[in-house]
Amino acid sequence: MAFLEVNNYHKKFGENEVLKGISFSLNKGEILAVIGSSGGGKTTLLRCLNFLEIPDEGTLLLDGKMLFDASEKKKNTDAQIREKRLHFGLVFQQFNLFPQYTVFKNITLASTLLAKQNIKEKKRSFKQECKGLPKEEKKARKAEQSKVLAELTDGLKKRIEERAEQLLERVGLSDKRDAYPYQLSGGQQQRVAIARALALEPDILCFDEPTSALDPELTGEVLKVIKGLKSSESTMIVVTHEMEFAKNVADHVIFISDGMIEEEGTPREVFEHPKSEKTQAFLRKSLEENF
Repeated sequence: MAFLEVNNYHKKFGENEVLKGISFSLNKGEILAVIGSSGGGKTTLLRCLNFLEIPDEGTLLLDGKMLFDASEKKKNTDAQIREKRLHFGLVFQQFNLFPQYTVFKNITLASTLLAKQNIKEKKRSFKQECKGLPKEEKKARKAEQSKVLAELTDGLKKRIEERAEQLLERVGLSDKRDAYPYQLSGGQQQRVAIARALALEPDILCFDEPTSALDPELTGEVLKVIKGLKSSESTMIVVTHEMEFAKNVADHVIFISDGMIEEEGTPREVFEHPKSEKTQAFLRKSLEENF
């Protein structure tokens, strides 16, 4: 059974239908490369997968469970959408780091805010438990709850910081822990963005043209990090214009044209034996641009 199943995704902006029935599946631990010309719908697909945009039609199953069904989208509250979003991490083209925060705080910020929300909900739950209790029993219960909350807060803080340290080492930036974004190269900033996306431990990590804002000499370092993330537990979707990366690193490739999947298959099938004339033309143009 596929880890991710996307079925018949449609998305319109006004009269402009950007996605026209996208369907694909992905196994756990695989890398999917999404290629295609600008304006074909690649970024919109990623934004729909991350619930930054809500598809008009279609379903999404994760690990065999229905995560999203467009026919029931009116039933989804903002809180439920935010919860669904946690299953996906997204690395943007332009890094989107907070300039006023250090590298370490950029990586830990979202996890810290989520932990605070969890603590807040726990406090609310504890308050409900104390309702109606006799005065002395309520006092004792509150003291016990305060201890639990303190231990939970300390435990979450420690876990978040340890995770951030591990991720900094993983992307090769342990020495930049206390630096600010302006003190980093573009490649280093993108590596911080990757670490930030991984901090929430998403089921699927998505990249939207992760090297498009980088100089050619910095592109290699970011692609090396992405390649290094590949493991049996790390499932990734990479929208990219780097054909060599897609050819050599991806397990599966889809070529999107005009809001539809024009061709898909293994890298060898798509790059060496493309069936579609559109795919052939796109690959020829990509090859010419790289010479």
